[in-house]
Amino acid sequence: MHNLVLTGFMAVGKTTVGRIVARQLGRPFVDMATEIARRAGKSISHIFDVAGEAAFRRLEAAVCAELAGREGWVIATGGGALMDANNRACLMDSNTVVCLTATPKAVLQRVQSDLNDNGVERPLLAIPDPQAEIARLWDARREMYASVPWQVDTSDRSVEEVAAEVARLADVVTISVQHSEGVYPYHIGEGILKYIGGVLRSAGAPTGSRVAVVSNPVVAPLYVGEVEASLRRSGFYPVICTVPDGEAYKTLETVRSLYDQFLAGGLDRSSTVIAVGGGVTGDLAGFAAATFMRGVRFAQVPTSLLAMVDAAIGGKTGVDLPQGKNLVGAFWQPASVLADSTVLKTLPVEEWRSGMAEMLKHGVIGDAALFSALATGRYPSSQEIERAVRVKVSVVAKDPSETGRRMVLNLGHTVGHALERLSRYSLRHGEAVGIGMLAAARIAAAVGLADSSLSGQIEAALDACGLPYRCPPFPVEAIWEAMTHDKKRQGATLRWVLPHAIGEVAIVEEVPPKVVRSVLAEIGGVDEGV
Repeated sequence: MHNLVLTGFMAVGKTTVGRIVARQLGRPFVDMATEIARRAGKSISHIFDVAGEAAFRRLEAAVCAELAGREGWVIATGGGALMDANNRACLMDSNTVVCLTATPKAVLQRVQSDLNDNGVERPLLAIPDPQAEIARLWDARREMYASVPWQVDTSDRSVEEVAAEVARLADVVTISVQHSEGVYPYHIGEGILKYIGGVLRSAGAPTGSRVAVVSNPVVAPLYVGEVEASLRRSGFYPVICTVPDGEAYKTLETVRSLYDQFLAGGLDRSSTVIAVGGGVTGDLAGFAAATFMRGVRFAQVPTSLLAMVDAAIGGKTGVDLPQGKNLVGAFWQPASVLADSTVLKTLPVEEWRSGMAEMLKHGVIGDAALFSALATGRYPSSQEIERAVRVKVSVVAKDPSETGRRMVLNLGHTVGHALERLSRYSLRHGEAVGIGMLAAARIAAAVGLADSSLSGQIEAALDACGLPYRCPPFPVEAIWEAMTHDKKRQGATLRWVLPHAIGEVAIVEEVPPKVVRSVLAEIGGVDEGV
């Protein structure tokens, strides 16, 4: 269990709130200043007066390093603890760090109350003009505090109210996604959409810059208002942009409409594009961000299960051509991904099922226990969603540009994309991938790579989840022709991802066309030669 770390300026309530939160969560609590004084055998004021601030910071660094190695604690830091890069790295790595904030006026009032009435030690303010020192320290620490994604304002709020909000953040999970140019955070939790402004600022977006919020007419009325309000609170200027809903609109024409909206909204090289929606919205917004002014910052707020566990991870962006899916695109890694699981409550059942197909796929690729849990057909838990995310993250980290192993994530896509195209995208992506995954299992059995029982397991899981396992009655030759335009082909050869067992897949360079045609006929394709 990761630690919950409270940081922020002096007098924002870190210790008081931390104690209440620890009590509510049933976790141990430690206040770093108290711990430093205990280990030194001296008060904080005495350390400052006798040894100086540098000596205090050395003690603080040692305590930071030790506390970061614990699990399941609530930790209240000193106001300047995270100014040190090493302290910041060790406390923010694998822990949830929450920055408590307050207006300068509120801070000054609390500090004066502490100094006059409460006997609280403020050694940095033991000077003739504490108000000026507060202003100086605030300016020096402002950027450091802004690097924390979870910002909770304590101004004009009760301690209990603040503690309740902080406690809800304790369950947020942050997964680091490695790629060839660095790393970005994938945050997943309940009720975290309202923090998108702080998340974006922590990802490097400059305060005062413009942020294009790209969504569609279905999702925008539900969530864009909350996103816009959060961005404004964090000092950004939102520009609301819309794209049509549906795979049929994932075209260069739609991307051009985004360019027009970006220009009309005054976006420049310092701007950011946020996708708020499902996989199609993310693909369109990401490709527009990758190409507008030769690339601007991009972030994802996935609102469908499929997008959360698949499309929002890994930096693939692009559009379709009449000849096939995703034939034009770019790898453009997001600066951050924020997945609020509460948005799934508004998801239609068909979209749940489509996302379930992707989760089953991730189980087949690399998590047999996840597949078994999902094969019952029940809706996934937040922990299972996290596991599905981790499967893709682990694959992407090893091959961010899809030059090798990452191709395993295309399990079910070779047949699935062909079926999507032939259905004119009336077949949902997850539905098509499920059918394609079953086809891959049958092909694997036909070429001796898998036992014949494997396809039965996959078919039963699809059925339990309410997903189709028979393809529409398209001609086998039409499906074959559509597959030849698949972007995963190598020259004239179609490469396949075939399952060996649940949790194990292999990349196969070539499968005899006769085998493929036979399997397509078995799962519902029309063999017009018969």
